[in-house]
Amino acid sequence: MDNTALTALQYGFDTFYFLICGALVMWMAAGFAMLEAGLVRAKNTTEILAKNVALFAIACIMYLLIGYYIMYSSPEGGVLPSFGFLIGDENTVESVLAGGEDAPYYAARSDFFFQIVFAATCMSIVSGAVAERMKLWSFIAFAVVMTAVIYPVQGFWKWGGGFLDAAGFLDFAGSSVVHMAGAAAALAGVILLGARKGKYGANGQVNAIPGANLPLATLGMFILWMGWFGFNGGSQLKMSTIEDANAVAQVFVNTNMAAAGGLIAALIVARILFGKADLTMAINGALAGLVSITAEPLTPTALQATLIGGVGGVLVVFAIVGFDKIKIDDPVGAISVHGAAGIWGTLAVCLTNPEASLGAQLLGIACIFAWVFIASLIVWSIIKVVAGLRVSEEEEYEGVDLVECGMEAYPEFTGKK
Repeated sequence: MDNTALTALQYGFDTFYFLICGALVMWMAAGFAMLEAGLVRAKNTTEILAKNVALFAIACIMYLLIGYYIMYSSPEGGVLPSFGFLIGDENTVESVLAGGEDAPYYAARSDFFFQIVFAATCMSIVSGAVAERMKLWSFIAFAVVMTAVIYPVQGFWKWGGGFLDAAGFLDFAGSSVVHMAGAAAALAGVILLGARKGKYGANGQVNAIPGANLPLATLGMFILWMGWFGFNGGSQLKMSTIEDANAVAQVFVNTNMAAAGGLIAALIVARILFGKADLTMAINGALAGLVSITAEPLTPTALQATLIGGVGGVLVVFAIVGFDKIKIDDPVGAISVHGAAGIWGTLAVCLTNPEASLGAQLLGIACIFAWVFIASLIVWSIIKVVAGLRVSEEEEYEGVDLVECGMEAYPEFTGKK
């Protein structure tokens, strides 16, 4: 096979791999929908599903119109992005076959597709944290701004060649850029929204509000676990060389082991703290392990990845308990999973990657969190003044399904026809 044919084959293979990984990340939208639908009460199921399907479509449209240009159109770096028209630029046959370090090795639109599903994933984190009491259309309004501007700006700082990238900040697949960013936006919303009625009592009492469908939540976890192979594996960007193929295999193994470590660690900690094998903590432990390894899934050994995920699983249990103590009501534990474990995973890069520096990692965490939290707080506040964030107390009691969507997810269980 001559070099031209080999280059064309590698280009096709890497493009195909990139697209398949993007499809796996897109499938994570189903995982978030099932997880959240399982962890809310039956009377709020339709609305949380409506949020998840709507946010994915909104993320795709807003990232196409605005977000992608903000995130990837300024090669000069810096803080403020410039605008361009990169989506219309596709690689030519001549540019691919020219070879060399600057030659493209996958279709430009495959990269766009991969990035667009990452933006949707970041927004998906928010929906569970504000579940059961937020107005649907207020959530949708925030999703527009989050995916068009807030997420892309900080994404540009690292992945678009901005100042965090220049400072040496490392985040392989987005423990901070995607997961902590989503948690920061969710935290801002929850603070303004307040807790669900009956969640907290006098004298620091925390009342459990069980989800309606734990089988569905468990299915959602496994869908997310599967989708994460595309999330982390695709971030290698190619696998047509021996070196890259080996790297992708290592990323897959480490991703899987971190999830396993997180699940077992959370299960054990829950047993020690509560005296029971808490399934919801185990589910969140697995997800925390996945978030923890996302910043650097390549350089650890499989055992190191298991331990990194395990620490994430321990942290998420204490974070969920801690947020309840300060009356931050997160029905699905999203802020703990993606925030606490996202910060830990970003710092854990220093343990296995000799190129990482603690200062750069702390800088990235601080800048991303500050930007997303403050910007989100401003946007949530504007929405609160203009349209309101929260349904009425009566509507919350009746359930937001009928109020916001006019239908119930499980009508046969209510006796209503």
